[in-house]
Amino acid sequence: MKPKGQILIIGGKEDREGNTSEMKKKNKDFSPHEILKLLAKSKDDRIEVITLATAEPESMQETYTKTFKEIGYTNFGFLDIRDDQIHTDDHLKRLEAASTIFFTGGDQNRICQNLQQSVFTDLLREKFQNEENFMIAGTSAGAMCMPDIVILEALNGEAILENDIEFDTGLGLIGNYIIDTHFVHRARFGRLAHAVISHRDCWGIGLGEDTALLIEEGSKGTCYGSGMTWIFNAKEIGCTNIETVKKGYPIYAENLKADILTEGCKIDFINNVFVGASAKEK
Repeated sequence: MKPKGQILIIGGKEDREGNTSEMKKKNKDFSPHEILKLLAKSKDDRIEVITLATAEPESMQETYTKTFKEIGYTNFGFLDIRDDQIHTDDHLKRLEAASTIFFTGGDQNRICQNLQQSVFTDLLREKFQNEENFMIAGTSAGAMCMPDIVILEALNGEAILENDIEFDTGLGLIGNYIIDTHFVHRARFGRLAHAVISHRDCWGIGLGEDTALLIEEGSKGTCYGSGMTWIFNAKEIGCTNIETVKKGYPIYAENLKADILTEGCKIDFINNVFVGASAKEK
């Protein structure tokens, strides 16, 4: 069954209060607050912001309050849910009434540890599956936690070395994907490649900063923002030593495929179809 809701995954450092995008002056497609404007179809729709990933929720609340007011959102709130506070009736009622749940950045381990098996996540998953126009959004760590598999730690070296990557179980909101963020600026090509070579049934999604992928029907993605989204496909890997290599030795792989999406490009993950963006008028 195709989910009726939408997933919006953001690579971090989206255009908002306190962030200065390097692409603002360079990319002619740059549009202020473009990605965060996708959070709600109507400015009166309820947005609940979950600050669980950050160690500074008050600062994050101040930042997004200023940005949301600039956009014109009139109906939003902040849920600083932690440990024994996750299952309160108030939090569940607010989730039930929300049109959008937005996970901020920080540490994806905080989200996974607290929400992996919870009534809150069960309700979140139910709304995503059954409620049209419902959106789950996340930036940076808030995006990485959404699939079944999450990258916790990995080395960003010149070689992909066996045993230099650590995975955890994510929230399981979307299936066969592994998501990485700050992909270009933090040189994370190797670690996402390692992840999908190790889990060949998964697509790898590497999101640049101020860049997002909107996933509809669980499998149809559209790229937004000023940067790039990289899509890795390891399903047709040929020669590789991933299953025999010893700890600390480099991994190789043949026929790892990559697509690069920019503003307006689309991808159908089920049918493996890529569609380029329409030409811009001069």
